[in-house]
Amino acid sequence: MKKCDYCGRENQDDATNCQECGTDKFVALAPPPVTSTPPPATQKVGYIAYAIGGASFIPLIGVLFGIIAILWGFARRTWGLVVLGAAGILFTIILYSVLFYLGFHQRGGIYDKMRSQMAVTMLNSAVKEIEYYKLQHGHYPTNLSELDTKDKNKFPTVIDPTAMERKETKNRYFFYELDSSGNFYFLRSVGPDGVPFTADDILPTIPEVERKNTGLKLER
Repeated sequence: MKKCDYCGRENQDDATNCQECGTDKFVALAPPPVTSTPPPATQKVGYIAYAIGGASFIPLIGVLFGIIAILWGFARRTWGLVVLGAAGILFTIILYSVLFYLGFHQRGGIYDKMRSQMAVTMLNSAVKEIEYYKLQHGHYPTNLSELDTKDKNKFPTVIDPTAMERKETKNRYFFYELDSSGNFYFLRSVGPDGVPFTADDILPTIPEVERKNTGLKLER
């Protein structure tokens, strides 16, 4: 279509003269604009969602926040929130994997020292349990498995925390040997070499005054 420059009437493109006023002066009309459906607007999430995503970096409990952030991100198609939640969960997994390795597998350094200190504390507690066992039964236990409680709420004091330092051993308990007379006993952690009565043994630190009232012997 084209529009007459004088009267404004619209005429066909092949018209040489205006059908209204007969002039041959025309103005070409611009084609109508092509409309298209705009893409759906991205659903934005607020600061709370990203705060939950950030909380996913809190060790252990952050896993729950990470799952919430991931589900929220998928629901709103906010992929940054999904990545944030997944990164928080991955952080917890890596952190606890490193701590597990350092605490239970790595040899040497501060972790060996910490296990040795824990062994001393547990040995002192084991002495008290052995003496209490005698008060209850009238004799000392023949082995430490008799003191190994099945109560999950009670911390086991007869398990040697340094046993993980020794390879190819299934004995988790402290070294315990009851004298043939049944009147006294030896108790210790045998250390990394797994051999009792050697230089790397870890002994209870019961004061001499208290030890005299027990059956504990430190030297053969």
